[in-house]
Amino acid sequence: MRRTALLVSAALLTGLLPLASASAAAQADDPSPVPVDTFEGEVPFANPPAEGLFTWGGDTDDPPQLALTARADAPEGAKVLTGTYDISGYGGYSHDFASGQPAHDWSAHKGIRFWWDGQNNGKKIPFEIKDGGANGAASELWTTSFTDDFTGWKQIEIPFADFAYRTDYQPVGGIDHILGLTEMWGYSLTLPVGLKAQFAIDGVELYGTADQSLRASVLTDSTVYPVKEGGRANVKVSVATTGALPLDEPVTVAYETTGGTADSGKDYKPVKGSITFPAGTASGASRTVSVTTVKDRSGESAETIPLKLTVTGAKPPVGTPQVVIDAHGLPYLDPKLSVEKRVADLVSRLSLAEKAGQMTQAERNAINPQSDIATYALGSLLSGGGSTPTPNTPEAWAKMIDSFQLQAQATRFQIPLIYGVDAVHGHNNLVGATVMPHNIGIGATRDPQLAEETGEVTAAEVRATGIPWTFAPCLCVTRDERWGRSYESFGEDPALVESLETIIQGLQGRANGKDLSDSDRVLATAKHFVGDGGTEYGSSTSGSYTIDQGITKVTEQELEAVHLAPYQDAVDRGVGSVMPSYSSVDIVGDDAGPVKMHANAALINGVLKDEMGFDGFVISDWDGINQIPGDYASDVRTSVNAGMDMVMVPYAYKDFHTTLISEVNAGRISEARVDDAVSRILTQKFKLGLFEEPYADTSGASDIGSPEHRAVAREAAAESQVLLKNAGSVLPLKKSQKVYVAGSNADDIGNQTGGWTITWQGSSGAITEGTTILEGLQQAGGNVTYSKDASASTAGYDVGVVVVGETPYAEGVGDVGNGNDLELTAADKAAVDKVCGAIKCVVLTVSGRPQLVGDRLGDIDALVASWLPGTEGSGVADVLYGKRPFTGQLPVTWPKSESQLPINVGDTSYDPQFPYGWGLTTLTRTPEGGTATLKALALAAKAAERTGSAKAGQAAVTKARLLVQQKIGTTITAAVSKPFADADHLLLTGRYEDAVAKLREAYAAT
Repeated sequence: MRRTALLVSAALLTGLLPLASASAAAQADDPSPVPVDTFEGEVPFANPPAEGLFTWGGDTDDPPQLALTARADAPEGAKVLTGTYDISGYGGYSHDFASGQPAHDWSAHKGIRFWWDGQNNGKKIPFEIKDGGANGAASELWTTSFTDDFTGWKQIEIPFADFAYRTDYQPVGGIDHILGLTEMWGYSLTLPVGLKAQFAIDGVELYGTADQSLRASVLTDSTVYPVKEGGRANVKVSVATTGALPLDEPVTVAYETTGGTADSGKDYKPVKGSITFPAGTASGASRTVSVTTVKDRSGESAETIPLKLTVTGAKPPVGTPQVVIDAHGLPYLDPKLSVEKRVADLVSRLSLAEKAGQMTQAERNAINPQSDIATYALGSLLSGGGSTPTPNTPEAWAKMIDSFQLQAQATRFQIPLIYGVDAVHGHNNLVGATVMPHNIGIGATRDPQLAEETGEVTAAEVRATGIPWTFAPCLCVTRDERWGRSYESFGEDPALVESLETIIQGLQGRANGKDLSDSDRVLATAKHFVGDGGTEYGSSTSGSYTIDQGITKVTEQELEAVHLAPYQDAVDRGVGSVMPSYSSVDIVGDDAGPVKMHANAALINGVLKDEMGFDGFVISDWDGINQIPGDYASDVRTSVNAGMDMVMVPYAYKDFHTTLISEVNAGRISEARVDDAVSRILTQKFKLGLFEEPYADTSGASDIGSPEHRAVAREAAAESQVLLKNAGSVLPLKKSQKVYVAGSNADDIGNQTGGWTITWQGSSGAITEGTTILEGLQQAGGNVTYSKDASASTAGYDVGVVVVGETPYAEGVGDVGNGNDLELTAADKAAVDKVCGAIKCVVLTVSGRPQLVGDRLGDIDALVASWLPGTEGSGVADVLYGKRPFTGQLPVTWPKSESQLPINVGDTSYDPQFPYGWGLTTLTRTPEGGTATLKALALAAKAAERTGSAKAGQAAVTKARLLVQQKIGTTITAAVSKPFADADHLLLTGRYEDAVAKLREAYAAT
């Protein structure tokens, strides 16, 4: 057999000797191994709940490409599982057992083993098993690792006793924290980061007989026990067994308070003794060890009291539990003092290493062990897109973040973490949260009050899960719809973006920061500073991206007028943090060439902080400093000296921490620069009230996804709908009509919510709770029939509604030319042709940017830009059935062809399909009249401008716009489009009289 042939190889035999000798004694009595995976095709590639092998990763490039490959050297059978990978974040594969079948019982076996084709790369490879719970997605994770430090096939044997409970990625509260092995749901393997490589694995199987001497473990209920000075900490010590069977032999735990920074006898009463769990003790039994601290009158930093545990007859806990006497009596802890005084006091006490920790932000998945939070005095953690606890519930988020905050309490000054997440259209990483329309849809509403309300809902749902900080809003001014982040922008006009920055108040509350400590507010982030929306097509050098992370080439005047303007408004509104862009800025005439924004001291220090007066902190984008030319030390000093206060180094927090300290010690970064950065960070932590309450306030958790919150999202979805064409007044629909619904996006909540929903890229399908557009139409009470591909007969129907558009993407993955374009898919085109060729039809485009429909526009009776409306499809149905009128306006110019891009309001040459600001209405009473009416509206606009009455001025311009649109009808020419678009820009800048003048010009050109 192949295995026999392999075993006689001298080189392989040498590699196997340690494993062979370890198991030789038991070999004769061991039962036959039980296969888990032979990779001969018995287990399909499929996602749960069906049984299968599936991949996962931190971004779209990270999941490996799996294949069953026939190999002559296969240790078992003819095939092995192979995979290629190039992982920047995290990635790997899992085998989950079918949730519809009983869980597997592995408790009779000693461990799990498999054959691994070694690449001798020296990397540790985590291996996890899934224990208990309802299924593989709701089980406890138990983890260990092996090192790939050999070449060729080697059988890796892992006793179950080697697995440790993974504390950072678990069901709410865990299940029992005991590796029972009686209800197993599969395994997973995480591949090394930073390698472009391949792997091969074969013959995953259970081996041996359960070793009773190794199956017992001693656990503590925590690793950190904060206690006020003079108080008592109770450490719960328990015993657990594999299989949850009673102990066969006694287990003894000797304990002693020793070491740490607290003084024995002075700060606490020393304890020493032992606990015995006799043979026959039930798994889960516990005893308590109490440590009493001593109160004195002096102010002190936190002090640690390790409780050393020496275990006989079982595995000891992974880490040594620590009692922590809380810091007390120091000025920075006094909430009665001003924030400025508290910050100054705390900064004066910190070591350089502690300051470096405050400037470091790591991805939560990278923290291993959790005690690294205290070891490196980390200031912040984040969840990247799709980095969520299991299960993905509000309770699990809060518990996870609280566990991280607990670790921070073991530091000298107990500085709480500030946890960040990309809540860019609601708490979009959380299943069941209220998902708002993406920003481009909010831009279409032209409703600053509604924008603020969406921010309020988002803040309340985010803070209720323990998160005090969101990386939103995006203040980019999108100038080219080929950009994959177009939908993250409110629009192409800086005046429109500025008008909707009310969302910052929705997130943070008052501009002075006095509301930040409230349980329904979060710190906001203005991003991406600056010019990310102006990158030139073809200028990107990031992977296969075509425009994202590219170069914005502008004059100083253009930079200030278009891209910088929204940031001054954000600073005035008190935004707490700013995130620079991955992109570069090339200012025409300064001879500096393109400069990466993460290295742009002139714009970050000079403009943002000095000229604009920004007093919050600057946070880098995901691994953004690595895009700066030069080595790592150069990246660190360049970015920090350019004004970066906190650096997002998802998986390199140790390297960054060490390098930053070295650069300061070498004098290449000044201590004053570090003190400034840390002061800015601590200021926001104090304003957020984290020192007084670092843990999650979940009192608002019951409101997550509530009818009240969804009502705001429903209104936003309705107001975001832009009616581009309505020939014959097809809309609104009547409930008496028989409506034929078709199209790829009619009944898909994933497509409807877009990227940045549950995962970074988003995905099609039922990924979260909500109402699809089809369900909204059905709930509206109409006579609705659905045929996704329009294959059903259209005979007998009064009107068709065809919902088409894009599937989800995020960032440069969505760039046109990177596998994307602005054309409808062949299936969408066929559905439109079928329905619109047979009956009156309404076409809705669910997309993050305009779709090219010009060649079919003549056959379409009504065209609606639905953007990405979020979870509340009922809002779309509201305007289709006339419960609400269409009031949305284009936030970007709708091109006739891709060759017109970029095309924007204010361009000298401007001949779009639909101009910026276009949006028909279904109001029952629309303005009537002609030139005389427009003249009267001009006078009203002038008076409003003179008296400073924004409401009256906006009303006059809106009436004039609707009147002009009626006259224009479907005959939209260049002569009409330019003044029409200019009028909307003028309206947003408060120039009401000039806006009406432009509309009169458009009226005359029809």
